[in-house]
Amino acid sequence: MADQAFQVDLRGVVDLLSRHLYASPRVYLRELLQNAVDAITARGEGGGRVVIETGGGALRVHDDGVGLTADEVHTLLATIGRSSKRDELGFARHDFLGQFGIGLLSGFLVADEIEVVSRSAKGGDAVRWTGRSEGSYRVEPVTEDQARRDGPGTTVTLRPRPGSAELLSAPVVAELARTYGSLLPIELVVDGVTVTDEGPPWRASHPDPGARRRALERYCEGLYGFTPFDVVDLEVAEAGLTGVAFVLPEPVSPSARGAHRVYLKRMLLAESVQGLLPEWAFFVRCVVDAGELRPTASREALFEDELLESARQGLGEVLRQWLVRLAETDPPRLRAFLRLHQLGVKAMALHDDDMLRIVDRWMEFETSAGPVTLHEFRRRHPDGRFTGSVEEFRRLSAVAGAQGVGLVNGGYVHDTEIIERLPDLDPDVRLTRLDASELATTFGLLDPAAELALRPFLAAAQRAVERLGCEVVVRDFDPASLPALYLTSRDAQFREELSRAREEAGELWADVLGAVGASAGVERPQLVLNYRNPLTRRVTALGVDGPVEPAVQALYGQALLLGHHPLRPADTAVLNRSFIGLLEWATHPPEAGQ
Repeated sequence: MADQAFQVDLRGVVDLLSRHLYASPRVYLRELLQNAVDAITARGEGGGRVVIETGGGALRVHDDGVGLTADEVHTLLATIGRSSKRDELGFARHDFLGQFGIGLLSGFLVADEIEVVSRSAKGGDAVRWTGRSEGSYRVEPVTEDQARRDGPGTTVTLRPRPGSAELLSAPVVAELARTYGSLLPIELVVDGVTVTDEGPPWRASHPDPGARRRALERYCEGLYGFTPFDVVDLEVAEAGLTGVAFVLPEPVSPSARGAHRVYLKRMLLAESVQGLLPEWAFFVRCVVDAGELRPTASREALFEDELLESARQGLGEVLRQWLVRLAETDPPRLRAFLRLHQLGVKAMALHDDDMLRIVDRWMEFETSAGPVTLHEFRRRHPDGRFTGSVEEFRRLSAVAGAQGVGLVNGGYVHDTEIIERLPDLDPDVRLTRLDASELATTFGLLDPAAELALRPFLAAAQRAVERLGCEVVVRDFDPASLPALYLTSRDAQFREELSRAREEAGELWADVLGAVGASAGVERPQLVLNYRNPLTRRVTALGVDGPVEPAVQALYGQALLLGHHPLRPADTAVLNRSFIGLLEWATHPPEAGQ
């Protein structure tokens, strides 16, 4: 059986383009401009001109490019997907914006018929190709009086289908031409008005750096609507990329995907391209022109390949070096930047030693001595500690500071990882993670006589919290305003979490967790009563007939609440009982004859 050729439904192809490939039918003008610029490039005489006219109910795009012969029209315009002749004609070379002719199909997004009149630079008569959206086309010679001009070039004419007239109207066409083609290295004229600028703003010459910066700031204001914190020049030679990065003047969520304006060979690819920069560089918006990066099939995004990855790394290096220079030349400005975009810099510091040095020396962290840099904190507290959570820091910072133990809050995003990376810069760094039980070793012990006198109380106090898995001790420590402190080591905390998990688990998993718990240590949390606190001292002086049990349980509950510890059902019950017990004792004391 003989092989059969595929039949192409052009309407289906156009529907595929409009619904799944292109984000909007507005891209039709970009595709027509792309073909025109490629034709001018192929002619190779420099300069070039594209003229767009919108009068008479039609859109005409004329270029003075290389033009097409009748055979080339059949080859390039009449066979969808045909590519065997493109290399021979020179339309597959990398210095073109796209594949000549393919983008012409986008004209069917707004019109039912496309007319192409072209005269080749090789000579010969002009030729007219007329394509219709139902799949037919016609090629015919053009008489001299029908040709637009004697020289080579191509004119594409579109007449809007019903419902598409606005997309081909003069105001919309002028806006689209300016959006897509304002930076093109050829003259682009729409209805007699030139819309091309002198070139990329970052390449414009200025009398001094200050004037250049002000011009780029105005460009950013017009483009993005904000005055940048700073302007960073970008260049990655391997990708033929130049441009500018505008540093955002306000904080932005690190999870926000940065969208950047990308030109390919000075034709706008898209206004919101993602993936151009490393994820940590969320604090900038870029405008770039690249000569070597590849677009996707829709030419509205960048093709993910090794070159794009290399360009991404190169742009990240440029931004990293900008921060390093800022640290060396303008520390106050660097501090202002870090206050705005600390999360991005912290993310860099996880993998980059230079960024880690900047964070260590210039970024302030929350500590028991107030906000200071890690470098300054280590100078004051060579044997300092850090916490792994914000709650733990808030629970222990005042107590640790009162005992002369320096404490850093490592609970915010990336902070613990950064602190743990500091030995990569200096092996002598001794910032270690705090085990809350360590604090008890810094508290003052009572004199032997006082400790001996408190033994009956301690026995009663221990009975009051025995069922809660807690050990009661009495110490002397600052701040004196704190009556009690609940301290739990990491091992004890693990056992508490394991116990809660056993209570919530089914029978099978309870047995498994029980086996794990059996292998864990037996260290218990401590309720440390502060003998320096007047209220605690009065509680320890309660006689055997006094409300020792509810008083100690009340101190236990208060310590849990002040320390932001999670409350188990047993803890909540004890709090309720202690409150009721103290009320009963207060309203019916023993001397009232109860």
